[in-house]
Amino acid sequence: MATRPLASALTLSKTPRAPSSGSHHSPPALVRRLQTLTRALASSSPQAMASPPAPKKVLVPIANGTEPMEAVITIDVLRRAGADVAVASVEPGSATIAAAWGVKLAADALLADIADAEFDLISLPGGMPGASTLRDCKLLENVVREHVEKGKLYAAICAAPAVALGTWGLLNGLKATCYPSFMDKLPSEVHAVESRVQIDGKCVTSRGPGTAMEYSVVLVEQLYGKEKAEEVAGPMVMRPQHGVEFSMKELNSISWNVGETPNILVPIANGTEEMEATMIIDILRRAKANVVVASLEDKLEIVASRKVKMVADVLLDDALTQQYDLILLPGGLGGAEAYAKSDTLMGLIKKQAEANKLYGAICASPAIALEPHGLLKGKKATSYPAMWNKLADQSECKNRVLVDSNLITSQGPGTSMEFSLAIVEKLFGRERALELAKTMVFV
Repeated sequence: MATRPLASALTLSKTPRAPSSGSHHSPPALVRRLQTLTRALASSSPQAMASPPAPKKVLVPIANGTEPMEAVITIDVLRRAGADVAVASVEPGSATIAAAWGVKLAADALLADIADAEFDLISLPGGMPGASTLRDCKLLENVVREHVEKGKLYAAICAAPAVALGTWGLLNGLKATCYPSFMDKLPSEVHAVESRVQIDGKCVTSRGPGTAMEYSVVLVEQLYGKEKAEEVAGPMVMRPQHGVEFSMKELNSISWNVGETPNILVPIANGTEEMEATMIIDILRRAKANVVVASLEDKLEIVASRKVKMVADVLLDDALTQQYDLILLPGGLGGAEAYAKSDTLMGLIKKQAEANKLYGAICASPAIALEPHGLLKGKKATSYPAMWNKLADQSECKNRVLVDSNLITSQGPGTSMEFSLAIVEKLFGRERALELAKTMVFV
Protein backbone atom coordinates (compact mmCIF):
# COMPACT_ATOMS: atom_id res chain seq x y z
CA MET A 1 0.00 0.00 0.00
CA ALA A 2 1.39 3.41 -0.93
CA THR A 3 0.74 6.72 0.88
CA ARG A 4 -2.70 7.20 -0.69
CA PRO A 5 -4.79 5.47 2.00
CA LEU A 6 -2.91 7.44 4.66
CA ALA A 7 -3.57 10.71 2.83
CA SER A 8 -7.24 9.86 2.41
CA ALA A 9 -7.48 8.84 6.07
CA LEU A 10 -6.15 12.26 7.04
CA THR A 11 -7.94 14.17 4.25
CA LEU A 12 -5.27 16.90 4.32
CA SER A 13 -6.61 19.46 1.90
CA LYS A 14 -4.58 22.68 2.01
CA THR A 15 -1.07 23.71 3.04
CA PRO A 16 -1.45 24.89 6.70
CA ARG A 17 -0.98 28.58 7.39
CA ALA A 18 1.79 29.76 9.73
CA PRO A 19 0.38 29.04 13.18
CA SER A 20 -0.66 31.77 15.55
CA SER A 21 0.75 31.67 19.03
CA GLY A 22 -2.46 30.08 20.29
CA SER A 23 -2.61 27.35 17.59
CA HIS A 24 -3.38 23.79 18.75
CA HIS A 25 -1.64 22.35 15.64
CA SER A 26 1.94 23.62 15.63
CA PRO A 27 4.14 21.72 13.10
CA PRO A 28 5.72 19.42 15.77
CA ALA A 29 2.23 18.45 16.99
CA LEU A 30 1.10 17.71 13.42
CA VAL A 31 4.23 15.63 12.78
CA ARG A 32 3.55 13.64 15.97
CA ARG A 33 -0.05 13.09 14.87
CA LEU A 34 1.12 11.86 11.46
CA GLN A 35 3.61 9.47 13.07
CA THR A 36 0.97 8.09 15.45
CA LEU A 37 -1.49 7.52 12.59
CA THR A 38 1.18 5.85 10.45
CA ARG A 39 2.09 3.48 13.29
CA ALA A 40 -1.58 2.71 13.97
CA LEU A 41 -2.24 1.90 10.31
CA ALA A 42 0.87 -0.26 10.04
CA SER A 43 0.12 -2.26 13.19
CA SER A 44 -3.63 -2.70 12.58
CA SER A 45 -3.39 -3.74 8.94
CA PRO A 46 -0.18 -5.58 8.05
CA GLN A 47 -2.00 -7.35 5.20
CA ALA A 48 -3.00 -4.04 3.65
CA MET A 49 0.63 -2.92 3.66
CA ALA A 50 1.77 -6.13 1.89
CA SER A 51 1.45 -6.77 -1.82
CA PRO A 52 -1.34 -9.21 -2.80
CA PRO A 53 -0.30 -12.88 -2.79
CA ALA A 54 0.74 -14.37 -6.13
CA PRO A 55 -1.95 -16.61 -7.67
CA LYS A 56 -1.60 -20.34 -7.09
CA LYS A 57 -0.17 -22.10 -10.14
CA VAL A 58 -1.92 -25.21 -11.43
CA LEU A 59 -1.05 -27.66 -14.20
CA VAL A 60 -3.83 -29.54 -16.04
CA PRO A 61 -2.32 -31.83 -18.71
CA ILE A 62 -4.60 -32.96 -21.56
CA ALA A 63 -4.32 -35.54 -24.35
CA ASN A 64 -6.32 -37.00 -27.20
CA GLY A 65 -9.16 -38.90 -25.53
CA THR A 66 -9.19 -36.81 -22.34
CA GLU A 67 -12.71 -36.57 -20.85
CA PRO A 68 -13.55 -32.94 -21.72
CA MET A 69 -16.00 -32.36 -18.88
CA GLU A 70 -13.40 -33.36 -16.28
CA ALA A 71 -10.70 -31.17 -17.84
CA VAL A 72 -12.86 -28.11 -18.54
CA ILE A 73 -14.76 -28.09 -15.21
CA THR A 74 -11.47 -28.31 -13.26
CA ILE A 75 -9.84 -25.51 -15.28
CA ASP A 76 -12.92 -23.26 -15.14
CA VAL A 77 -13.57 -23.66 -11.39
CA LEU A 78 -9.90 -23.15 -10.43
CA ARG A 79 -9.70 -20.02 -12.61
CA ARG A 80 -12.85 -18.70 -10.91
CA ALA A 81 -10.89 -19.00 -7.64
CA GLY A 82 -8.08 -16.89 -9.13
CA ALA A 83 -5.63 -19.72 -9.84
CA ASP A 84 -3.18 -19.40 -12.74
CA VAL A 85 -4.04 -22.62 -14.61
CA ALA A 86 -1.74 -23.86 -17.37
CA VAL A 87 -3.51 -26.26 -19.76
CA ALA A 88 -0.73 -28.32 -21.33
CA SER A 89 -0.94 -30.80 -24.20
CA VAL A 90 1.16 -33.95 -23.85
CA GLU A 91 0.65 -34.72 -27.56
CA PRO A 92 3.99 -34.22 -29.38
CA GLY A 93 3.97 -30.95 -31.32
CA SER A 94 0.18 -30.44 -31.11
CA ALA A 95 -1.53 -27.92 -28.84
CA THR A 96 -4.98 -28.88 -30.19
CA ILE A 97 -6.32 -32.16 -28.87
CA ALA A 98 -9.29 -34.32 -29.84
CA ALA A 99 -10.85 -35.00 -26.45
CA ALA A 100 -13.48 -37.70 -25.93
CA TRP A 101 -16.91 -37.37 -27.58
CA GLY A 102 -15.53 -35.30 -30.45
CA VAL A 103 -14.86 -32.24 -28.29
CA LYS A 104 -11.83 -30.30 -29.51
CA LEU A 105 -9.76 -28.21 -27.10
CA ALA A 106 -6.65 -26.07 -27.64
CA ALA A 107 -4.05 -26.11 -24.86
CA ASP A 108 -2.24 -23.00 -23.64
CA ALA A 109 1.13 -24.69 -24.18
CA LEU A 110 2.92 -27.96 -24.90
CA LEU A 111 4.00 -29.74 -21.72
CA ALA A 112 7.60 -29.77 -22.98
CA ASP A 113 7.61 -25.94 -23.00
CA ILE A 114 6.54 -25.53 -19.35
CA ALA A 115 7.89 -28.72 -17.71
CA ASP A 116 10.46 -26.74 -15.68
CA ALA A 117 7.82 -24.51 -14.07
CA GLU A 118 6.83 -24.89 -10.41
CA PHE A 119 3.16 -25.64 -9.62
CA ASP A 120 1.10 -25.63 -6.43
CA LEU A 121 -1.24 -28.30 -7.81
CA ILE A 122 -1.20 -30.82 -10.66
CA SER A 123 -4.61 -32.28 -11.59
CA LEU A 124 -5.03 -35.14 -14.07
CA PRO A 125 -8.35 -35.49 -15.92
CA GLY A 126 -9.65 -38.94 -16.85
CA GLY A 127 -11.15 -40.34 -20.01
CA MET A 128 -9.74 -43.14 -22.14
CA PRO A 129 -7.39 -43.32 -23.94
CA GLY A 130 -6.45 -39.91 -22.48
CA ALA A 131 -5.47 -41.30 -19.06
CA SER A 132 -3.26 -43.96 -20.71
CA THR A 133 -1.53 -41.29 -22.78
CA LEU A 134 -0.88 -39.25 -19.61
CA ARG A 135 0.51 -42.41 -17.92
CA ASP A 136 2.84 -43.16 -20.86
CA CYS A 137 4.19 -39.60 -21.07
CA LYS A 138 7.59 -39.97 -19.36
CA LEU A 139 8.01 -36.21 -19.09
CA LEU A 140 4.68 -35.86 -17.26
CA GLU A 141 5.53 -38.75 -14.94
CA ASN A 142 8.83 -37.05 -14.01
CA VAL A 143 7.12 -33.68 -13.48
CA VAL A 144 4.45 -35.23 -11.22
CA ARG A 145 6.99 -37.34 -9.27
CA GLU A 146 9.18 -34.31 -8.52
CA HIS A 147 6.09 -32.31 -7.55
CA VAL A 148 4.90 -35.04 -5.13
CA GLU A 149 8.40 -35.43 -3.63
CA LYS A 150 8.29 -31.72 -2.72
CA GLY A 151 5.12 -32.41 -0.68
CA LYS A 152 2.81 -30.51 -3.00
CA LEU A 153 -0.88 -31.04 -3.77
CA TYR A 154 -1.73 -33.51 -6.56
CA ALA A 155 -5.01 -34.87 -7.84
CA ALA A 156 -6.69 -37.11 -10.42
CA ILE A 157 -10.22 -38.03 -11.43
CA CYS A 158 -12.06 -40.90 -13.17
CA ALA A 159 -9.64 -43.37 -14.82
CA ALA A 160 -6.54 -41.28 -14.03
CA PRO A 161 -6.07 -42.26 -10.35
CA ALA A 162 -5.80 -45.96 -11.28
CA VAL A 163 -4.26 -45.68 -14.74
CA ALA A 164 -1.67 -42.92 -14.10
CA LEU A 165 -1.10 -42.19 -10.40
CA GLY A 166 -1.58 -45.82 -9.36
CA THR A 167 0.78 -47.13 -12.04
CA TRP A 168 3.41 -44.56 -11.00
CA GLY A 169 3.13 -45.78 -7.37
CA LEU A 170 1.94 -42.38 -6.17
CA LEU A 171 -1.14 -43.72 -4.36
CA ASN A 172 0.63 -46.42 -2.33
CA GLY A 173 -0.54 -46.43 1.30
CA LEU A 174 -3.21 -43.82 0.58
CA LYS A 175 -7.01 -43.90 0.51
CA ALA A 176 -8.10 -43.23 -3.06
CA THR A 177 -11.09 -43.55 -5.36
CA CYS A 178 -11.55 -43.64 -9.13
CA TYR A 179 -14.09 -44.48 -11.85
CA PRO A 180 -16.13 -47.50 -10.65
CA SER A 181 -15.02 -49.87 -13.43
CA PHE A 182 -11.35 -49.02 -12.73
CA MET A 183 -11.47 -49.71 -8.98
CA ASP A 184 -9.99 -53.20 -9.49
CA LYS A 185 -7.09 -51.62 -11.38
CA LEU A 186 -5.93 -49.68 -8.32
CA PRO A 187 -2.76 -51.37 -7.01
CA SER A 188 -3.15 -53.57 -3.90
CA GLU A 189 -1.05 -51.06 -1.91
CA VAL A 190 -3.88 -48.51 -2.27
CA HIS A 191 -6.81 -48.36 0.20
CA ALA A 192 -9.63 -48.21 -2.37
CA VAL A 193 -12.75 -46.31 -1.22
CA GLU A 194 -16.00 -45.43 -2.98
CA SER A 195 -16.18 -41.76 -1.91
CA ARG A 196 -17.28 -39.22 -4.53
CA VAL A 197 -14.16 -37.22 -3.63
CA GLN A 198 -11.37 -38.58 -1.42
CA ILE A 199 -8.66 -36.52 0.28
CA ASP A 200 -5.65 -38.23 1.84
CA GLY A 201 -2.79 -35.95 2.81
CA LYS A 202 -1.75 -34.01 -0.28
CA CYS A 203 -3.65 -36.32 -2.67
CA VAL A 204 -7.22 -35.78 -3.94
CA THR A 205 -9.02 -38.36 -6.11
CA SER A 206 -12.53 -38.52 -7.55
CA ARG A 207 -14.82 -40.75 -9.62
CA GLY A 208 -16.04 -39.27 -12.91
CA PRO A 209 -17.70 -36.46 -14.88
CA GLY A 210 -20.63 -36.38 -12.45
CA THR A 211 -18.30 -35.67 -9.52
CA ALA A 212 -16.02 -33.22 -11.37
CA MET A 213 -17.61 -30.07 -9.96
CA GLU A 214 -17.42 -31.34 -6.35
CA TYR A 215 -13.80 -32.41 -6.99
CA SER A 216 -12.89 -28.99 -8.38
CA VAL A 217 -14.40 -27.14 -5.42
CA VAL A 218 -12.45 -29.44 -3.06
CA LEU A 219 -9.27 -28.49 -4.97
CA VAL A 220 -10.12 -24.81 -4.45
CA GLU A 221 -10.56 -25.50 -0.72
CA GLN A 222 -7.22 -27.35 -0.54
CA LEU A 223 -5.43 -24.47 -2.28
CA TYR A 224 -7.22 -21.46 -0.79
CA GLY A 225 -9.35 -22.56 2.18
CA LYS A 226 -13.03 -23.14 2.91
CA GLU A 227 -14.13 -19.51 2.59
CA LYS A 228 -12.81 -19.20 -0.97
CA ALA A 229 -14.36 -22.57 -1.90
CA GLU A 230 -17.78 -21.35 -0.70
CA GLU A 231 -17.32 -18.04 -2.51
CA VAL A 232 -16.64 -19.93 -5.77
CA ALA A 233 -19.35 -22.59 -5.31
CA GLY A 234 -22.20 -20.16 -4.53
CA PRO A 235 -22.51 -18.42 -7.92
CA MET A 236 -22.25 -21.76 -9.79
CA VAL A 237 -25.73 -22.86 -8.58
CA MET A 238 -24.45 -26.26 -7.47
CA ARG A 239 -26.81 -29.04 -6.39
CA PRO A 240 -27.91 -28.90 -2.75
CA GLN A 241 -27.36 -32.68 -2.54
CA HIS A 242 -24.86 -34.47 -4.75
CA GLY A 243 -25.54 -37.97 -6.02
CA VAL A 244 -29.34 -37.87 -5.71
CA GLU A 245 -31.72 -38.37 -8.64
CA PHE A 246 -32.38 -35.38 -10.87
CA SER A 247 -35.70 -33.95 -12.01
CA MET A 248 -37.22 -31.17 -14.08
CA LYS A 249 -40.40 -29.11 -13.83
CA GLU A 250 -42.53 -29.60 -16.93
CA LEU A 251 -45.46 -27.50 -18.14
CA ASN A 252 -47.64 -28.00 -21.26
CA SER A 253 -46.00 -31.36 -21.98
CA ILE A 254 -45.52 -32.41 -25.59
CA SER A 255 -43.58 -35.31 -27.13
CA TRP A 256 -39.99 -34.51 -28.09
CA ASN A 257 -39.56 -37.77 -29.97
CA VAL A 258 -37.75 -36.76 -33.18
CA GLY A 259 -36.10 -40.11 -33.95
CA GLU A 260 -33.02 -41.98 -32.78
CA THR A 261 -30.42 -39.46 -33.98
CA PRO A 262 -31.66 -35.92 -33.32
CA ASN A 263 -29.78 -33.14 -35.08
CA ILE A 264 -28.75 -30.58 -32.44
CA LEU A 265 -27.05 -27.22 -32.96
CA VAL A 266 -24.89 -25.78 -30.15
CA PRO A 267 -23.53 -22.32 -31.05
CA ILE A 268 -20.42 -21.06 -29.21
CA ALA A 269 -18.72 -17.65 -29.19
CA ASN A 270 -15.98 -15.78 -27.35
CA GLY A 271 -17.24 -15.54 -23.77
CA THR A 272 -19.40 -18.69 -23.85
CA GLU A 273 -19.39 -20.51 -20.47
CA GLU A 274 -17.12 -23.47 -21.24
CA MET A 275 -18.45 -25.82 -18.54
CA GLU A 276 -22.01 -25.40 -19.78
CA ALA A 277 -21.10 -25.83 -23.45
CA THR A 278 -18.88 -28.85 -22.79
CA MET A 279 -21.45 -30.66 -20.62
CA ILE A 280 -24.23 -30.11 -23.17
CA ILE A 281 -22.11 -31.31 -26.13
CA ASP A 282 -20.52 -34.25 -24.30
CA ILE A 283 -23.70 -35.61 -22.68
CA LEU A 284 -25.86 -35.33 -25.80
CA ARG A 285 -23.20 -37.09 -27.88
CA ARG A 286 -23.04 -39.83 -25.25
CA ALA A 287 -26.81 -40.20 -25.79
CA LYS A 288 -26.12 -40.72 -29.54
CA ALA A 289 -27.45 -37.36 -30.76
CA ASN A 290 -25.73 -35.69 -33.71
CA VAL A 291 -24.39 -32.47 -32.16
CA VAL A 292 -23.03 -29.72 -34.40
CA VAL A 293 -20.87 -27.13 -32.59
CA ALA A 294 -20.88 -23.85 -34.56
CA SER A 295 -18.64 -20.84 -33.96
CA LEU A 296 -20.13 -17.34 -34.21
CA GLU A 297 -16.62 -15.93 -34.60
CA ASP A 298 -14.70 -15.66 -37.89
CA LYS A 299 -12.67 -18.75 -36.98
CA LEU A 300 -13.37 -22.14 -35.41
CA GLU A 301 -11.45 -21.50 -32.17
CA ILE A 302 -13.20 -19.44 -29.52
CA VAL A 303 -11.90 -18.20 -26.17
CA ALA A 304 -14.55 -19.04 -23.60
CA SER A 305 -15.43 -17.04 -20.47
CA ARG A 306 -12.71 -18.60 -18.29
CA LYS A 307 -10.21 -18.55 -21.18
CA VAL A 308 -10.58 -22.22 -22.16
CA LYS A 309 -9.97 -22.49 -25.91
CA MET A 310 -12.71 -24.54 -27.57
CA VAL A 311 -12.65 -25.51 -31.25
CA ALA A 312 -15.99 -25.67 -33.09
CA ASP A 313 -16.89 -28.15 -35.84
CA VAL A 314 -18.04 -25.45 -38.30
CA LEU A 315 -18.63 -21.72 -38.62
CA LEU A 316 -22.26 -20.69 -38.04
CA ASP A 317 -22.86 -19.85 -41.72
CA ASP A 318 -21.73 -23.35 -42.71
CA ALA A 319 -24.06 -24.87 -40.11
CA LEU A 320 -27.08 -23.37 -41.85
CA THR A 321 -26.97 -25.97 -44.62
CA GLN A 322 -28.99 -28.39 -42.47
CA GLN A 323 -32.17 -28.44 -40.37
CA TYR A 324 -32.04 -28.91 -36.60
CA ASP A 325 -34.43 -30.72 -34.30
CA LEU A 326 -33.11 -28.72 -31.35
CA ILE A 327 -31.04 -25.54 -30.94
CA LEU A 328 -29.34 -25.02 -27.55
CA LEU A 329 -27.59 -21.90 -26.27
CA PRO A 330 -25.00 -22.30 -23.48
CA GLY A 331 -24.58 -19.31 -21.16
CA GLY A 332 -21.72 -17.04 -20.23
CA LEU A 333 -22.37 -13.30 -20.41
CA GLY A 334 -20.07 -12.60 -23.38
CA GLY A 335 -21.44 -15.58 -25.28
CA ALA A 336 -25.07 -14.67 -24.57
CA GLU A 337 -24.46 -11.10 -25.78
CA ALA A 338 -22.85 -12.46 -28.97
CA TYR A 339 -25.89 -14.68 -29.60
CA ALA A 340 -28.26 -11.74 -29.05
CA LYS A 341 -26.32 -9.62 -31.58
CA SER A 342 -26.28 -12.33 -34.26
CA ASP A 343 -29.16 -11.70 -36.67
CA THR A 344 -28.36 -15.03 -38.34
CA LEU A 345 -28.65 -17.05 -35.14
CA MET A 346 -31.64 -15.19 -33.75
CA GLY A 347 -33.41 -15.49 -37.11
CA LEU A 348 -32.76 -19.23 -37.07
CA ILE A 349 -34.18 -19.65 -33.53
CA LYS A 350 -37.24 -17.53 -34.40
CA LYS A 351 -37.97 -19.85 -37.35
CA GLN A 352 -37.45 -22.83 -35.02
CA ALA A 353 -39.96 -21.42 -32.52
CA GLU A 354 -42.51 -20.49 -35.20
CA ALA A 355 -42.37 -24.07 -36.54
CA ASN A 356 -42.98 -25.31 -32.96
CA LYS A 357 -39.58 -27.04 -33.07
CA LEU A 358 -37.36 -27.47 -30.01
CA TYR A 359 -35.02 -24.84 -28.56
CA GLY A 360 -33.42 -24.06 -25.23
CA ALA A 361 -30.93 -21.96 -23.29
CA ILE A 362 -29.12 -21.89 -19.96
CA CYS A 363 -27.63 -19.35 -17.55
CA ALA A 364 -27.40 -15.83 -19.06
CA SER A 365 -28.81 -16.82 -22.45
CA PRO A 366 -32.56 -17.04 -21.66
CA ALA A 367 -32.47 -13.50 -20.24
CA ILE A 368 -29.90 -11.89 -22.56
CA ALA A 369 -30.56 -13.66 -25.89
CA LEU A 370 -34.08 -15.16 -25.88
CA GLU A 371 -36.12 -12.63 -23.84
CA PRO A 372 -35.20 -9.45 -25.81
CA HIS A 373 -36.01 -11.22 -29.09
CA GLY A 374 -39.51 -12.26 -27.95
CA LEU A 375 -38.51 -15.93 -27.78
CA LEU A 376 -39.90 -16.36 -24.25
CA LYS A 377 -43.26 -14.73 -25.04
CA GLY A 378 -46.10 -16.78 -23.56
CA LYS A 379 -43.55 -19.20 -22.04
CA LYS A 380 -42.38 -19.92 -18.52
CA ALA A 381 -38.59 -19.84 -18.23
CA THR A 382 -35.68 -19.65 -15.83
CA SER A 383 -32.14 -18.25 -16.15
CA TYR A 384 -29.08 -17.41 -14.09
CA PRO A 385 -30.56 -16.24 -10.73
CA ALA A 386 -28.93 -12.78 -10.89
CA MET A 387 -30.80 -12.25 -14.19
CA TRP A 388 -34.29 -13.32 -13.14
CA ASN A 389 -35.26 -9.63 -13.04
CA LYS A 390 -34.73 -9.49 -16.83
CA LEU A 391 -37.42 -12.14 -17.43
CA ALA A 392 -40.90 -10.77 -18.15
CA ASP A 393 -42.51 -13.77 -16.42
CA GLN A 394 -40.66 -14.82 -13.29
CA SER A 395 -43.36 -17.11 -11.89
CA GLU A 396 -41.41 -20.36 -12.45
CA CYS A 397 -37.83 -19.10 -12.44
CA LYS A 398 -36.85 -20.88 -9.20
CA ASN A 399 -36.85 -24.26 -11.00
CA ARG A 400 -33.36 -25.57 -11.74
CA VAL A 401 -34.57 -27.04 -15.05
CA LEU A 402 -37.83 -25.93 -16.64
CA VAL A 403 -39.54 -27.38 -19.72
CA ASP A 404 -42.47 -25.49 -21.25
CA SER A 405 -43.74 -27.33 -24.33
CA ASN A 406 -40.92 -26.99 -26.94
CA LEU A 407 -38.66 -24.79 -24.75
CA ILE A 408 -36.15 -25.84 -22.07
CA THR A 409 -34.26 -23.40 -19.83
CA SER A 410 -31.95 -23.76 -16.85
CA GLN A 411 -29.93 -21.73 -14.35
CA GLY A 412 -26.15 -22.10 -14.59
CA PRO A 413 -22.99 -24.24 -14.54
CA GLY A 414 -24.18 -26.25 -11.54
CA THR A 415 -27.46 -27.14 -13.30
CA SER A 416 -25.87 -27.98 -16.69
CA MET A 417 -25.73 -31.72 -16.10
CA GLU A 418 -29.38 -31.78 -14.98
CA PHE A 419 -30.29 -29.62 -18.01
CA SER A 420 -28.48 -31.97 -20.41
CA LEU A 421 -29.97 -35.09 -18.79
CA ALA A 422 -33.47 -33.57 -18.92
CA ILE A 423 -32.97 -33.09 -22.68
CA VAL A 424 -31.87 -36.73 -22.97
CA GLU A 425 -34.98 -37.74 -21.02
CA LYS A 426 -37.29 -35.72 -23.30
CA LEU A 427 -35.63 -37.02 -26.49
CA PHE A 428 -34.99 -40.65 -25.53
CA GLY A 429 -36.85 -41.43 -22.28
CA ARG A 430 -36.10 -41.52 -18.56
CA GLU A 431 -34.34 -44.88 -18.72
CA ARG A 432 -31.58 -43.67 -21.04
CA ALA A 433 -31.14 -40.48 -19.01
CA LEU A 434 -30.77 -42.45 -15.76
CA GLU A 435 -28.39 -44.92 -17.37
CA LEU A 436 -26.21 -42.02 -18.55
CA ALA A 437 -26.37 -40.32 -15.15
CA LYS A 438 -25.11 -43.53 -13.51
CA THR A 439 -22.37 -43.98 -16.14
CA MET A 440 -21.14 -40.46 -15.36
CA VAL A 441 -21.39 -41.09 -11.58
CA PHE A 442 -23.83 -38.20 -11.37
CA VAL A 443 -26.27 -40.38 -9.39
